[in-house]
Amino acid sequence: MASSSGPELNEELQCSICLEVFTDPVTTSCGHNFCRTCLSKCWTDTQTYFCPFCKERFSRRPDLKINSTLREVVQHFKEKLNLGESKVFCDICNKRKQIAVKSCLMCQSSYCDDHLEPHLRVPRLKKHTLINAVENLEDYICQKHERPLEMFCRDDQTPWTCICLSCTEGEHRTHNTVPIEEESQEKKDQLVQRQTDIHQMIQDRMKKIQEIKHSVELRKRNTEKEKSSSVELFNDLIRSIERCQSELLKMMEEQQKEAEKQAEDLIKELQQEITELKKRNTELEQISCTDDHLHLIQMCSSLSSRPHTKNWTEIRIDSDVNVNSLKRALTQLKKTLHGKLNEKLSQTGLKSVQKFAVDVTLDPDTVNPSLILSDDGKQVSHGDINQDVPENPKRFESLCVLAKEGFSSGRFYFEVQVKGKTNWGLGVIRESINRKVKITLTPEKGYWTVFLRKENQYIDSRSHIYSFTGQTFTDKLYPFFSPYPNDKGKNSNPLIITPVS
Repeated sequence: MASSSGPELNEELQCSICLEVFTDPVTTSCGHNFCRTCLSKCWTDTQTYFCPFCKERFSRRPDLKINSTLREVVQHFKEKLNLGESKVFCDICNKRKQIAVKSCLMCQSSYCDDHLEPHLRVPRLKKHTLINAVENLEDYICQKHERPLEMFCRDDQTPWTCICLSCTEGEHRTHNTVPIEEESQEKKDQLVQRQTDIHQMIQDRMKKIQEIKHSVELRKRNTEKEKSSSVELFNDLIRSIERCQSELLKMMEEQQKEAEKQAEDLIKELQQEITELKKRNTELEQISCTDDHLHLIQMCSSLSSRPHTKNWTEIRIDSDVNVNSLKRALTQLKKTLHGKLNEKLSQTGLKSVQKFAVDVTLDPDTVNPSLILSDDGKQVSHGDINQDVPENPKRFESLCVLAKEGFSSGRFYFEVQVKGKTNWGLGVIRESINRKVKITLTPEKGYWTVFLRKENQYIDSRSHIYSFTGQTFTDKLYPFFSPYPNDKGKNSNPLIITPVS
């Protein structure tokens, strides 16, 4: 594809495949535009045809015809860019000045085709250094020795490390110097590599946009499916719970809107990064294509660094519908609900979180000396005497133990058996909390836990108990377990980490 990117490149005139201004633009039936050659390459050696941007599939290969209106707009845009280019005129022409094609660093003059002829013919002049015509010719001459800047000093590493041959015999004679063309080529190679990196970053972010769009669409379909299922259940209930049905649907819609808003914000942020990356890519392309070695070297340090962008690897839109947050409202009406409704909601909510199951093992470095761990690290109970354990800054003074595994992103789920116990505590805590003081189980102190203080006060089904919402975290979270004192044998049963079935 022809490269004609400009500093004010309009995204609408850019092919999303080659990231250049359109060449022979064609439009698919879904309304997206591409270079004809780019789209044809995408459909080579394949029997399935789809839009590279929105992934819409076509039953047969579309007949691609050039969008003449868009082509004229692109042509006008390219001409506008060319009009903005500065021109250097010949220093020798007496009457009507002709546009210069070359500048001589030895003569410190610029020449048109006619007046350049002696430099191409006369042996003495053929030894002069010619460059593409530039306006600021004095910037290419050593101010101290009035000789062309032909060398680069790698020891100084300042904007003025371009020197002349006289400089290499004077203050730079012990320095590592190379011809300016060699250094320019090395810098150009760096810029080309950075262009490649940025191009890949752009592609990754465009792919992430499609992933987010797909996730929110999948979530929307799942929402519609759950809405339909919920309506069927509510149709079997008495009139008194019709209000609950309305509230359920409303909350599910709000969750969907929240997910769509989150997706919109993420896409906006990704598109902003893509715009910045495209701008950087354009700057890199312009400077890497120039023969202005001095300007290339001076600009390289500021353009060759990797752009500051966000790590999008772990960022996703959850496509599942979680109805656990609705359970508390439903339990208030459970005396009027039909048994199968409560069972259905419980199964749906549990299933939606069980897919995030993780395998955790208790960490002996954190366990309180009064607690006993099983050999497999899956059970903890309170003993009668303190165990002989080594000092460890991770060990708790309170009756608790953490899992070895910590989590800094994503979702995680684990199950613990509390059968036969009269007191227990479970949850997650911040990694950074003080372990050598008496703990206070509150979110403000870094603890998110649920606990039982009086025996037999259990919920006798797999029902949702409580949700912590509106929380933020800056360090890792670790699963937390407290079997509480054995209370003369009344609470001697262990907490058991069980496999998720």
